[in-house]
Amino acid sequence: MPTAYKKIGLIREGKQPADRRVALTPSQCKEVMQRFPDVDLLVQRSPVRAYTDAEYEVMEIPLADDLSDRELIIGIKEVPLDMLMNGKAHQFFSHTIKEQPHNAELLKAVLDKKVRLIDHELLTDPNGDRVLAFGYWAGVVGAYNAFRAWQLTHGGPALKPAHECHDLEELEEHLHTYPLPNGLRIVLTGGGRVGKGAMGILERAGVVRVKPDAFLGNTFEGPVYTVLGSADLYEREDGQPFDKAAFHKDPTGHRSKFLPYVKLAKMYLACHYWDARGPKILSAQDLKDPALTLEVIADISCDIGGPIDSTLRATKIADPFFGYDPSTGKEVQAGTKGTITVMTVDNLPAELPRDASDAFGRDLIERVLPSLINDDKEDMIGRATIAEDGKLSEHFQYLAEYAKG
Repeated sequence: MPTAYKKIGLIREGKQPADRRVALTPSQCKEVMQRFPDVDLLVQRSPVRAYTDAEYEVMEIPLADDLSDRELIIGIKEVPLDMLMNGKAHQFFSHTIKEQPHNAELLKAVLDKKVRLIDHELLTDPNGDRVLAFGYWAGVVGAYNAFRAWQLTHGGPALKPAHECHDLEELEEHLHTYPLPNGLRIVLTGGGRVGKGAMGILERAGVVRVKPDAFLGNTFEGPVYTVLGSADLYEREDGQPFDKAAFHKDPTGHRSKFLPYVKLAKMYLACHYWDARGPKILSAQDLKDPALTLEVIADISCDIGGPIDSTLRATKIADPFFGYDPSTGKEVQAGTKGTITVMTVDNLPAELPRDASDAFGRDLIERVLPSLINDDKEDMIGRATIAEDGKLSEHFQYLAEYAKG
């Protein structure tokens, strides 16, 4: 199998429900063809993609139904088993490295068909930082959905679902028409890609950022939000000073100190990364506290069984909300009086497929494509290869039992 790919295809997304994102937009395909004239690029026709076949045709991008002559096939979501092509290289988010039960058959098929599986999630720079991700757009849509959850119980102009908006510009137009109440307090955990996307929406909505101590100690007329880092959110159980580096290395022996914030906040946006060894952020017991003021929890990170006990399940784009009854810890109808409206959609970036695809494609061109089409000098592609020629790569031998399906 080649280590430098010249014949590249963009696959039609086959996983259901349909995902409308694509790895390269029409204009980006044109750019690739111009910048890398030795690359032979082919786009598989798709009836569901956010960028239509006609938009690719206008840019003179070759289209086909058959990608069997491609060396490398790039997609977004997991490729259905019957669409995996024998002996080819496939690059997509496989969601297998944590031994996700629903994808064991996928990895087995990859091995059986001698597919080279390159996982977007594993593509990193020399510092170990990921170079391809949709986290920012999860934050954007998750924060917008939090306002939709607020509107569900408080009324006001209806906010059009993000997936019905053409792009971010239209989403913002709807957001700007919604009047936010004075005194609205929002708390956000996590400052990475997801958090930055959520912060961008809050800023565009006119919500002012304040420091955590000011959030706890002051009153405000207009809507405000605060962002909590690990030092604001956790403390050591033994009373010793918090050590951020030690916490991120091993979060055991810590506890949450989040409760004071949610005794003031009306809305909580969870955008953090959570280590399964770490403590709960909001336990079922915390959620029973009568002083709690939360009305909306948008768990954008969506860790089922994780740090927030109201995250009972993942929801779908078409039906994003459910109610959480703190007194029973059970799910009820969203909007039920005395409950918290919870949003736990687990594929949020798919709601703004045009914008998300454009950002993804830009990173793919600048940060990944040179290693795919030339010599992989920094071993970026090698590190991201889970399987090849029917065998698991060295660093993924731990998946052997899982890969039996």
